Amino acid sequence: MITVSNVSLRYGKRVLFDEVNIKFTQGNCYGVIGANGAGKSTFLKILSGDIDPNSGSIALDPGKRMAVLKQNHFEFDECTVLDTVMMGHDKLWKIMQEKDAIYAKEDFSEEDGVRASELEGEFAEMDGWNAQSDAAALLSGLNIVESDHYKLVKELEGSEKVRVLLAQALFGNPDLLILDEPTNDLDIKTISWLEDFLLDFKNTVIVVSHDRHFLDTVCTHIADIDFGHIKLFTGNYSFWYQSSQLALSQRASANKKAEEKKKELQEFIARFSANASKSKQATSRRKLLDKINVEDIQPSNRKYPAIIFNQNRTAGDQILEIEGLSKTLGDELMFSGIDLFVNKGDKIAVLADDHKAVTAFFQILNGEDKADSGQFKFGQTITHAYLPNENSEFFDSNLNLIDWLRQFAEGEADDVYIRGFLGKMLFSGEETFKKANVLSGGEKVRCMVSRMMLKGANLLMLDEPTNHLDLESITAFNNALKDYPGTVLFSSHDHEFTQTVANRIIELTPDGIIDKLMSFDEYLEFKESVGA
Repeated sequence: MITVSNVSLRYGKRVLFDEVNIKFTQGNCYGVIGANGAGKSTFLKILSGDIDPNSGSIALDPGKRMAVLKQNHFEFDECTVLDTVMMGHDKLWKIMQEKDAIYAKEDFSEEDGVRASELEGEFAEMDGWNAQSDAAALLSGLNIVESDHYKLVKELEGSEKVRVLLAQALFGNPDLLILDEPTNDLDIKTISWLEDFLLDFKNTVIVVSHDRHFLDTVCTHIADIDFGHIKLFTGNYSFWYQSSQLALSQRASANKKAEEKKKELQEFIARFSANASKSKQATSRRKLLDKINVEDIQPSNRKYPAIIFNQNRTAGDQILEIEGLSKTLGDELMFSGIDLFVNKGDKIAVLADDHKAVTAFFQILNGEDKADSGQFKFGQTITHAYLPNENSEFFDSNLNLIDWLRQFAEGEADDVYIRGFLGKMLFSGEETFKKANVLSGGEKVRCMVSRMMLKGANLLMLDEPTNHLDLESITAFNNALKDYPGTVLFSSHDHEFTQTVANRIIELTPDGIIDKLMSFDEYLEFKESVGA
């Protein structure tokens, strides 16, 4: 379908890709993974022709059409929403425009008639008569209501523009679909629709995403970018992660015989394959995994942060009690009548239709905002640590990372002690002397996690903790919260994160609270059953 031959890309002395050779074939969905800065989005731009490599070539099979999720949210501002979607099939759109221009002529000639007839034939072959209805169906699936289909794109909200551009990429059954973070700004229901669409999609998909649940659902293969090279692995993200971790532990087991290692890997494949047979992608996934050779499983070179939340003091039975809490922002009621008793060891996912409600809830509990009414009380033994959604105010400083983190230590803390917490979050050597005000979004979140670990709290509050993090940091964070013996209140758009951490779900509404002792998937089923 599309072949990458000897592709190299350098920026000065930095080698991003070195002699990459890889082929993406018909009918498969490839998840491109790699640490922040590894070049995932850059690789997609090389494939789409937006960036030329220093050497090597990209070859798309003759006659095949590529569609790419556009990143410029203003490019189609002066076009209608429906037209923008149909522009995703460039050849069809040009035929439509030429055809309409001919029919609009006042002096319609015989030559025009011949040309119009040719265009009508091409138009019919490309299923042009269904173009509008197909575009409208995509928009509706992505929660763009019909009344917005004839608006100009500039009249839409930012998140709605993202959905229109996604519909544009999906339109017209492209042979190759390239998607960079397609789930950004989508809600759970729309992500599920997109998963189903891609599972039914018969052509080739290459996607970058930090959403592990999405990658697990849609991907048949993982393309791992590591140290300038790209390796292909059969299976979804979880299979790649678990198998590579198993291979890594085997490599460390010098006493284990080769036959024992092979048997262990074969048993792992069998278990994973059996579980995969229950997934949305049952048939194709199981066939793929059944063909895997144990020699194909290799340990990953990726580094994972060592996120460990210890409690300096074990909490008593009184954790947090909330009575009658309400909050309005502007003219909009965020929530009201919130009554909540938090039990010791609860791991509570906090949901709301508008995430501003969740952020306001956490800000009130952490003294950064005041409720309109109601009250709350922490238990006497409780120490809490908070990871806010917006952290820029913490980094308006010229301090290096050692001195920055030292601010949050209790009492005197020497450099070795502080470096230990930074090192756990992969800041080592010269990196610890970086200035706080020059950090990237992901680096800031990793520093904020260091700050939380330093506190040794027995109650954690986390507002979208996975924002800006790479898959390695998300996975480490996820595992840390599963292992944490204390109490957690958190919000996250990461389905896998929420499903594997939460044992209780609360939803904040203007009419009160929905409070269910169940997993996230069970809560979604509950909501669907009541038509919410």
